[in-house]
Amino acid sequence: MTNVAPYGSWKSPITTELLTGGGVIGFDDVAVGEDGIYWLERRPHEGGRSVLVFRPDGGEPVDVVPRDFNVRTRVHEYGGGAFWLHGAVGWCSSFADGRIYRFDRPGAEPQAVTPEPPDPNVWRYADGSVTPDGRTVVCVRERHDVDGEVVNELVAFAADGSSEPHVIASGRDFYSAPRISPDGGQLAWTAWDDPLLPFEGTDLCVGDLGADGAVTGGRRVAGGTAESVVQPVWSPEGVLHFVSDASGWWNLYAEIDGDVRPVTEVDAELAPPQWIFGISTYAFLGDGRIAAIVTRRAVESIELVDPRTRTLTPLALPFNEYSAWSLEARGNTLVTVAASATEGPAVVTIDVGSASYDVVRRETAEQIDQRFVSHAEPIAFAGDGGESYAFYYAPTNPDYSAPEGELPPLILHVHGGPTAHTTSALNLAIQFYTSRGLAYVDVNYGGSTGYGREFRERLRGAWGIVDVRDAEAAARHLVENGRADSERMLITGGSAGGYTTLMAMGVSDVFAAGISEFGVADLITFHGETHKFEAHYDEYLVGKWPEQQDLYRERSPVTHAHDIAKPLLLLQGLDDKVVPPSQAEAIAAALEQNGVPYAYVAFEGEGHGFRGASAKRRAFEVTLSFMAQVFGFRAADDIEQIRIENLQPIAH
Repeated sequence: MTNVAPYGSWKSPITTELLTGGGVIGFDDVAVGEDGIYWLERRPHEGGRSVLVFRPDGGEPVDVVPRDFNVRTRVHEYGGGAFWLHGAVGWCSSFADGRIYRFDRPGAEPQAVTPEPPDPNVWRYADGSVTPDGRTVVCVRERHDVDGEVVNELVAFAADGSSEPHVIASGRDFYSAPRISPDGGQLAWTAWDDPLLPFEGTDLCVGDLGADGAVTGGRRVAGGTAESVVQPVWSPEGVLHFVSDASGWWNLYAEIDGDVRPVTEVDAELAPPQWIFGISTYAFLGDGRIAAIVTRRAVESIELVDPRTRTLTPLALPFNEYSAWSLEARGNTLVTVAASATEGPAVVTIDVGSASYDVVRRETAEQIDQRFVSHAEPIAFAGDGGESYAFYYAPTNPDYSAPEGELPPLILHVHGGPTAHTTSALNLAIQFYTSRGLAYVDVNYGGSTGYGREFRERLRGAWGIVDVRDAEAAARHLVENGRADSERMLITGGSAGGYTTLMAMGVSDVFAAGISEFGVADLITFHGETHKFEAHYDEYLVGKWPEQQDLYRERSPVTHAHDIAKPLLLLQGLDDKVVPPSQAEAIAAALEQNGVPYAYVAFEGEGHGFRGASAKRRAFEVTLSFMAQVFGFRAADDIEQIRIENLQPIAH
């Protein structure tokens, strides 16, 4: 017999402790070594540091780095590509000072192989490769000079630190993915210039690599201002492969005898947008085939590519998301991070021949009672410019039912990027809310990836319009189908999703409340405040700067702050270099002046995205308290109630 209780007030076993406790980790890159596998795991209970872990063949996982070492890089601020291998030797970027350290074996004393910078993190390194003889490292370096200029370049240095880095490629605004051919004689890399971002247009270049790391005879293989080329990889036979969206979809290509030829020709994405370094979505198998992560309508699968016939054969696996965008191979065994509709992310090994898999490490050791899991329901609706998409999660708890006639409050989530996409894999943060009786919808609005370049281009020049209208359309679609309470709908998101949240609160009458996590508020000041990598991203999303400043002003949430009349919660990391705290503070000041219900919660020591366990826990508790007060239900959890100024709860 179930208990009858209002939506939102249900007691759930998916607690903040479960989501942020000592057993919870997160995963990033994976790699294969000569005698085992490696991965990066984020540990909220250790201050959110990233740890390189090694599992030897037939052994148990061990930490490679000491307890005070945080394996992260600040290049482009988003990082990625913070470690690389050659045999059993690893090189790691230290988040503390930005230097590269060498580890000759797991647990060995770290050896600095790049010079001590004049100030921590003014010299940053990422995305390295090692020559076949193990003597030279080639990687990306980002210099923050005393005059404020930020310079990106490719450098080479002795793998044992016996010589300092010297520049081997410069003059472009950005570099990525330096990859050395199997014979050590060639180097491939990608480069691009402002105002482009790597998902708009890049160049793939190749040059001859000398014994001293010098590059000569560089040439462009593919790319341009309207073609995004990513992930150059040399096959074991020395054939250069890469992913390009020349067809409108990110597909796999190869340069054979001087000609660029397609390896796949499918209406699907074989790469995500390159927001971080070290992305790896395809790998060469021992039998000549290529394993690839393929995305169709935001659902991901591993498929085997036969280069001779250009056919793709899906592996029969239960996973629908490969969350770290990492796929590595050793023979016919794959290593990746995977999740399914019922299981959260895990490091797994996959036997291609049998399509079987083994779990190496799970995100959380505690198993979730499947009766409390709400499964994603794909929905399509009429969006701005055509059909748009989302995943809907119904309130699910076997111990409760709602009073007859009551409709659930709705949380509408807007992903970041904004060129990213959400998936249907198990996400305990979503289940935290649905198991308490709240409906949840994750929207892939126009501009999201996973649907081809044409869908992605819907957002060009239309940020703050297409995303807001698609969010409204998704909410109305659910109301019309009896899936949500029209009077209790909340919009939320982080970063770019926070921007959409703030805009919607100012220009839309659909949502009764909003929660912005480190959202952009003032596009005028943001243009001058943000970091180099995204310095011109707003020109793609809004318009040409400075000629169209009036448009920037019109698309800024602060411009519409006087129209915000519904409760708003602002969450912000005080060390955020991507979206500085001044953005949230500008909105808070406007709401205070206008007497609008709001709360502003700042987190010391947190940057762009909360990593520490205490910050994550506090964010969940604050969010639940905010929604309970705004939507008029009593949370079953024993949490501290956040103070919301000028609040009048929605009558229900």
